[in-house]
Amino acid sequence: MTTIAAAVPLAVGSPPVAGLLPAAGSFPAAAAAEPTQLGPLRAALVVVLIAVGSFFLLVGTIGLLRLPDVYNRMHATSKASTLGASSIFLSAVAYFGPQDAGLTALVGIVFLFLTAPTGAHMISRAAQKMGVPFFGDVEWPAGSASEATTDGGATTDNTASDDRHGSERRDDADR
Repeated sequence: MTTIAAAVPLAVGSPPVAGLLPAAGSFPAAAAAEPTQLGPLRAALVVVLIAVGSFFLLVGTIGLLRLPDVYNRMHATSKASTLGASSIFLSAVAYFGPQDAGLTALVGIVFLFLTAPTGAHMISRAAQKMGVPFFGDVEWPAGSASEATTDGGATTDNTASDDRHGSERRDDADR
């Protein structure tokens, strides 16, 4: 059995990745990790945004654990987590500036504002179609999709479909 090391002769003492990495000490000075210098106002803004974001995320978590049904839990988590995560993303923009990581945080905010309401709406619709009841004596508004069957978004009345099938059956019996 031939190994790769035996098949590729290397000079004694040379690393297998020779030539892939720059020589020691040849890195530019800008590549060295230096801490970002923030002014006192910017630092205070970052701290406040992180505190506000953490507060909203905590409230959303408490709402998830304490509220009685899927509709209330969904509302609490989608609204609070959107505000909380957006505040923390904004703190990243304040810390890093509008380039690189700050731009990524701005894209994260846009993505969050597009997906969180859509996800909450889909959870609510799925729960409604499954017949999950509200907590207490609350009911769906009159004319909602839970009172009639839906077929591709168009609401139909069950009795009308029964009459239509019944008339077809009568026609078949007459033939």
